[in-house]
Amino acid sequence: MKNLIDLTFEDYGVSDIPVVCLHGIGGNTDSFRPQLDELSKYARVIALNLPGYGGSRLISPVTFETLSNKLHDFLDAAGIERAVLLGQSIGGMVAIDFAIRFPERVEKLILVGTTSAFGGRDETFKDAFLKARLAPLDAGKSMAELANEFVPEIVGPIASPTDIANAVNSMSEVPLETYRAIIECLVTFNRREDLSSISHPTCLIAGEHDRNAPAKTMEKMALEMPNAAFHLVEGAGHLVNLEAGAATNAIVKKFLSLGG
Repeated sequence: MKNLIDLTFEDYGVSDIPVVCLHGIGGNTDSFRPQLDELSKYARVIALNLPGYGGSRLISPVTFETLSNKLHDFLDAAGIERAVLLGQSIGGMVAIDFAIRFPERVEKLILVGTTSAFGGRDETFKDAFLKARLAPLDAGKSMAELANEFVPEIVGPIASPTDIANAVNSMSEVPLETYRAIIECLVTFNRREDLSSISHPTCLIAGEHDRNAPAKTMEKMALEMPNAAFHLVEGAGHLVNLEAGAATNAIVKKFLSLGG
């Protein structure tokens, strides 16, 4: 595990334009183990621990602006002029936000199990979501207990016991302070009206059984973007790239023209 500007990351493979992976709320670099193992045979793959995760220092405040700025600083410090951003869930939201703020630093986008805005337009939905996610912690539950309840609910039928165990382990390691901060950040996301301004080649990958980022929502996103393609992974839930590593990698390799 490497460390740069207080962000920890795993960095494998070699290529001029790296693939930078951005994980979800309950994830870390291990969320991209299938991609680190396979895609790094053909390209440079960097899995980044977002601020507050996996030894990365938490920033304050945690907003999409500060997360995008931190990613910008990381690319500068790593000497990376342009990158392919592969984001899952809130990592995909960060990728979208970054591409809008710093379009010149993005080569292509790969959005996995993510949406262009959080939930509905009604503030009461956001309030209910925050209460549902934070109330168990307020009641004294640990992140491990929360992970054991939450992870099985968001995966699809093809998720193996190993996939579920790995996802539970990743979420269990998220510090409480980080989890609270990132949840409160999540509900502020809204780039719905900005999608049409993203001209980068974009690959959207949805899980058939994902209720957090429904396939119909992601397919609509692809139609609103000028240079995007939608892919459905049957049997997968929200953790698409982990549950269906081989299928996800095949889509990404074709999109990036990797491996001949």
